[in-house]
Amino acid sequence: MTEQMQRMVLASRPIGEPKDENFRLETVDLPELGEGEVLVRVHYMSLDPYMRGRMDEAKSYSAAVQIDETMGGGAVGEVIASNHKGFSTGDFALGMFGWATHGVAKGHEMQKLNPDLAPITTALGVMGMPGFTGWYGLTELGKPKDGETLVVGAATGPVGSMVGQIAKSKGLRVVGIAGGSEKCAKATDTYGFDACIDHKAFETASELRKAMAAECPQGIDIYFENVGGKLLDAVLPLMNVGGRIPLCGMIAWYNAGGLGADAEMESLSGPRLWRSILVNQLSVKGFIISNHYDRYGDFLRDVGPKLAAGEIAYGEDIAEGLENAPAAFRSLLKGGNTGKQLVKLI
Repeated sequence: MTEQMQRMVLASRPIGEPKDENFRLETVDLPELGEGEVLVRVHYMSLDPYMRGRMDEAKSYSAAVQIDETMGGGAVGEVIASNHKGFSTGDFALGMFGWATHGVAKGHEMQKLNPDLAPITTALGVMGMPGFTGWYGLTELGKPKDGETLVVGAATGPVGSMVGQIAKSKGLRVVGIAGGSEKCAKATDTYGFDACIDHKAFETASELRKAMAAECPQGIDIYFENVGGKLLDAVLPLMNVGGRIPLCGMIAWYNAGGLGADAEMESLSGPRLWRSILVNQLSVKGFIISNHYDRYGDFLRDVGPKLAAGEIAYGEDIAEGLENAPAAFRSLLKGGNTGKQLVKLI
């Protein structure tokens, strides 16, 4: 067994879009195992939009990554040493191992995986945190009803595609928003959306709103918010009275250098934003999925059989090599991925 590992650390805090100089690839000694800990050789690591927020030293729902600290995140791999009775060499596991070729975690903080049931990559996407986010946000906060209309941005991503497919199974009209004709075709052809609008085809929120109004003739009952930007500005005037907005992300603003700094966000500030919520009696609920893992078992029981039966589709974008993680991450923040963004290390 090798005695060293590689890791990607945060070298400096980015201003706006992350750059190469904000990261540093290091070779370090493998950590020693403590009591109850497990050492995993990572096969795939996850890249997720929330990681951009953790690069800033600002108050948030999770601690900021410190300078010279390994970038955090979920990963899956093979157990190569164990001091925990629940894991043996050769097992596959999910854990928060970060941007690294190897990771150590307490056994009770990890999830054992069965590669015979599903590819281990699904634990990072469709059956992992993103899929769970979409399922929980829609079913618990969106409260979908047969015949309603739902709109979701980033329609082909792991969250948006789950939201759309679950909504369709419950009898809703589902309209996606995505960047580019290829993604829009995937939303309708692969994920079964009723329609998908290419937001890149419209320069302003008002133009996008007209296109959305044409696809949502009965208005919008649920807007699953994971993007922000001009999508939010376009959607709000189309919301029906009593509409629901589950809020889990704002990727359009993550590189803005401070939320509220860009023109699209400013256009929604103050009276217009609050008046839309008040007049239409909207329910807007922000949620952090890590606070709701008491429902993860329900998610697995509901979605797992559907995935096995081919009723839930998913997509993955896979970059190769830890050294390419920063470039893949920047692309993710600009919508360069079509499905769940992963980095393959083995």
